[in-house]
Amino acid sequence: MSNLDTAIIAGGCFWCTEAVFRDVVGVSLVESGYIGGTKANPTYKEVCTGTTGHAEGIRVTFDTDVIGLPQIYDVFLGTHDPTQLNRQGGDVGTQYRSAIFPLSAEQGAEAEAAIGRWNAENGKMAVTTIEGLSDGAQGMEWYPAEDYHQEYWDGEGQRNPYCQAVIPPKLMKLRKSFQKYVKD
Repeated sequence: MSNLDTAIIAGGCFWCTEAVFRDVVGVSLVESGYIGGTKANPTYKEVCTGTTGHAEGIRVTFDTDVIGLPQIYDVFLGTHDPTQLNRQGGDVGTQYRSAIFPLSAEQGAEAEAAIGRWNAENGKMAVTTIEGLSDGAQGMEWYPAEDYHQEYWDGEGQRNPYCQAVIPPKLMKLRKSFQKYVKD
């Protein structure tokens, strides 16, 4: 019997973040989508303008008997650059911000602890925001991205030059820094 939990995180392009978490043990589902904005049912084109307030994020479903939320957050912070404000590499705008969207007060506390661990271990300050709990339900609605964004790296992404340049280094970082959390 598994104990499933869900985490929502945003660390730049959701194609890249999704590719990383599809390789993490205990993760049974990764869905790309939009969160943190004000417009209902935003489209990819609208989110890309940066005017809706949404982040490109992923919703990760994982088995807590295999991997805990602290480790999910550690992998998240360790496989993107949480020191870049509103950008990841060439992707610039609030839609590419580094953010954690806790679904409970306990997840919020775990997010704070994970950012604290990352800062202490790296001697830097993450700009990763923790969004949603203090401002109520505003912006906490999850909107799945269009179907063609789901499992993107496993399909179209393998032929996309952007993905070929950005995703393999993230996967290498996962394998190097978080080897015990990588699926066989």
